[in-house]
Amino acid sequence: MALGSYFRLVNAGWVLAREGAFSVLPPESLPPSMKLGVGLARLVERRSVRKTGSVERLNAALHKLGPSFVKFGQTLATRPDIVGAQAAADLSGLQDRMPPFDPKLVPGILEAALGSKAALLTEISAPVAAASIAQVHQARLRVSGAVPKTVAVKVLRPGVSERFHADTDSLYAGARLAETFSPASRRLRPTEIVRTLDHSMRLELDLRLEAAAISEMAENIANDTGFVIPEVHWDHVAQNVLVTSWMHGIPIRDHAAIDAAGIDRKALATKLMQSFLRHAIRDGYFHADMHPGNLFADPKTGDVIAVDFGIMGRIGKPERRFLADILFGFITRNYRLVAQRHFDIGYVPKHQSVDDFALAIRSIGEPLHGRTAAEISMAKVLGQLFSVTDLFDMQTRPELVLLQKSMVLVEGVARTLDPELDIWTVAEPVVGEWLRREEGPIGRLEDLAGHLSRLGEAAGRVPALIAQAELALAEHRAMVNRPRDGLMRNVVLAVLLASLALLGVLIWRALGLG
Repeated sequence: MALGSYFRLVNAGWVLAREGAFSVLPPESLPPSMKLGVGLARLVERRSVRKTGSVERLNAALHKLGPSFVKFGQTLATRPDIVGAQAAADLSGLQDRMPPFDPKLVPGILEAALGSKAALLTEISAPVAAASIAQVHQARLRVSGAVPKTVAVKVLRPGVSERFHADTDSLYAGARLAETFSPASRRLRPTEIVRTLDHSMRLELDLRLEAAAISEMAENIANDTGFVIPEVHWDHVAQNVLVTSWMHGIPIRDHAAIDAAGIDRKALATKLMQSFLRHAIRDGYFHADMHPGNLFADPKTGDVIAVDFGIMGRIGKPERRFLADILFGFITRNYRLVAQRHFDIGYVPKHQSVDDFALAIRSIGEPLHGRTAAEISMAKVLGQLFSVTDLFDMQTRPELVLLQKSMVLVEGVARTLDPELDIWTVAEPVVGEWLRREEGPIGRLEDLAGHLSRLGEAAGRVPALIAQAELALAEHRAMVNRPRDGLMRNVVLAVLLASLALLGVLIWRALGLG
């Protein structure tokens, strides 16, 4: 790790402390060691921040520090229930109102990326949205023989890749420092968390992958309602340029415009939450950057419109089952189920007591039932969660980090639309439908098909094993006397029988007989 990474980390800490970043953290949600660190950091805070509580300068500071820091600020902007309404409002400018790069550079970037096809993009507007990674322009796509279309042209910021790599080097440095000097932090696996976020951000820097993500999600939601995404114009896609259909919508944070259009905000919040859960639980593939700058309301249908698919989350069947069971357990107040699933997936070490952990989960879940979003203090809930994770030596699952971060984002946006949102009532139809399907005949058949597929793969390897054994026998015959051929034949026969036995066990398990 280069020494410069540590200098950048120290500089970032100084800048964040000066501009009041640590003032937005609710002290009641922090463990004692973090409270001490925050207290020391606030000693260098600007007087204006201490006096007014306003952190509007933090936007510019985060932007200067780099795109990874901007992503963190975007998440905080969706949680006024945690950081306070004033801080959330100050940070909201990070979502799509960052200073754009020089629009005069855009034609040259398009020509270099798309070649002669760039000429088909005309009437390119000034930036309509600018974020930490890219900015978006409106344009007209004029293809010979087709009606001109209004499109969105997304262009990566020049030099953003270098800034991102500098960010992640600093984050890795911070994670390793934490693991070295704070043994308690090791259970949170900070280096693994940074590695997960690093991977997702690297994908965001290639707009060809974003185009593919839009395509995959379009297939997943083809029969769904309530959630709409743009269409990719594949002839105008490059590593740093993405052209999609233009989506006409009302920014989801513009509540006055949504109300004026006659859109039911409660229904909109429900569509947002249920769509996200459906994508995560049913498909295992979800939009992982659903801050308000990427969400709109369709004025005609009241549907949710999502854009910017640079960061996507993917989870496997065990993690999807974990999420569904956790939500179902909270919905039905089955805290034993919630606790057991945390043990099953490895969040809680085996030496801990399931019953004691279920009791701790009950202490968190019971106060949330029957309460509206406006009545729940997420700061207090987070504080309790910190205590529980410490008490039970809970381990972080890095592959679930994006899912957890995304749930925080989505729930925060839904809260602003509907302060009376009851997450359990909204989640039940999606979770219940998926669990009933998984436990029913269709789910069983899909599991059997998966077993049979793996069985076929294993069976396909048996001839290769036999061939390798025969080759070994032939080579051995060339090196030793013939009297020992019988022994080698027995070895080959043993390998063959072992392979067939393994095949039999796989068939037995696939059919559910064992």
